[in-house]
Amino acid sequence: MHQLRLPLVDLHRHLDGNIPPKLIWQLAIENDITLPVCSESELAELVLIKDKTSDLMAFINKLDFGVSVLASPETCYQVAYENVKMAKQEGLAYTELRFSPYYMARSFKLPLNAVVEAVVEGVNAGNNDFKTQYQLIGILSRTYGVDACKKELDAILTHADKIIGLDLAGDELNFPPHLFVEHFKKARDSGLQITVHAGEAAGPQSVWDAINLLGANRIGHGVAVSQDPQLVEYMRHNNIGIESCLTSNYQTGTWLDTANHPIKTFLEKGLSVSLNTDDPGISNIDIQHEYYVAGSVVNLTEQDLEQIQRNALNQRFYKA
Repeated sequence: MHQLRLPLVDLHRHLDGNIPPKLIWQLAIENDITLPVCSESELAELVLIKDKTSDLMAFINKLDFGVSVLASPETCYQVAYENVKMAKQEGLAYTELRFSPYYMARSFKLPLNAVVEAVVEGVNAGNNDFKTQYQLIGILSRTYGVDACKKELDAILTHADKIIGLDLAGDELNFPPHLFVEHFKKARDSGLQITVHAGEAAGPQSVWDAINLLGANRIGHGVAVSQDPQLVEYMRHNNIGIESCLTSNYQTGTWLDTANHPIKTFLEKGLSVSLNTDDPGISNIDIQHEYYVAGSVVNLTEQDLEQIQRNALNQRFYKA
């Protein structure tokens, strides 16, 4: 493996997508929740993706096991704290942990404000204990519709001083960016930076709309950007980052030919592309694994990998 000399950064990492089987099992026992299996090893067979799923939504459905044990705000706090601990153990100098309050609250109909407060406090406690400075990004889960996202945004904004950005995730194909213009205007007015899942399940127009309608500073996944030379040039000129996730793109069926993943094209064209884990709890990976794939499968050079690390450092969100 290439020797990485710069700090490790993970900008696209779902906190609610990083509840590994061991933690799910532990929380189920603590909260007297019945799971559809009889052991932690059987649970791992259900939760972890072995090769790939049929599509993005099938991948997202795998995350349901993790949130099914979030029985109280206290369990949300615990998951947030454990995420900081895991990221530190993984060697991450910096990460932005993103989470969807609506998704985390859904199984037990928890109050959204309480979920946000618990996650904020859990990450803050982890940062204090592990001497880290990880940040939080709130997610609007568009799969549940425009009105649910309004409630979700209101809950996120109750702690806007502790949350650095806003994301739009979920069913990109059926819930396009134009439905969420007012949500993101309100978020930007509150000082949040913007990243949007786009160009993953839909084409380049989804990315254009994320930028022009929602004010995206970064694009999550964005493989479809490679189809539009004008978009490539626009993003390069305006320093709009791409958060690439190699293993996730394979597992969702977004891009099956990893050796020819557009991350290579993005680098050649001078785009500020970073490398990230996405949902390590179901993908069963860490950031070191992604750099290994980038080097050994995509055949990126040591200079390429250092540039990716530099891009990630430069693309970190800061309070406006």
